[in-house]
Amino acid sequence: MFEIGDKIVYPMHGAGTIVSIEREEVLGKKKEYYIMIMPIGEMRVMVPVDMAREVGVREVSDNERIDEVLEILSGSVDEMSSNWNRRYRNNLDKIKGGDICELAVVIKNLVSMENEKGLSTGERKMLNNAMQILLSEVALVKEIKEEEAQKIIQERL
Repeated sequence: MFEIGDKIVYPMHGAGTIVSIEREEVLGKKKEYYIMIMPIGEMRVMVPVDMAREVGVREVSDNERIDEVLEILSGSVDEMSSNWNRRYRNNLDKIKGGDICELAVVIKNLVSMENEKGLSTGERKMLNNAMQILLSEVALVKEIKEEEAQKIIQERL
């Protein structure tokens, strides 16, 4: 179980800090929720305590892991399926998995594809979402502002 003050990552949403653990009634059922504040946009996210591990909530990475992720971003592009649907599902699975290195691979590949031939609306939205997730974790781990995190990431891409 996580505690107040822990820095966590909620796949598909990003990284943040647990500011409280509250009991809320949602759809007629009382449950405990981690109340998490995201460093980007000060967004407040409620994560069900009993589902946290199941949905892939994890502690934020350390500096070494972030440095590894930045290396992935500047590495060579992986071969991707030419089938849009298969490629989209594969990338979505990687993002949902919660592994920051897999997230970096998705970003690197989508940015490369965007530069070569452009992205569909769905893949552009996926890229933007993945970038926000990565930005939030880099900013939280490095204890920097969103703009600084964005600059670090863009330099690697």
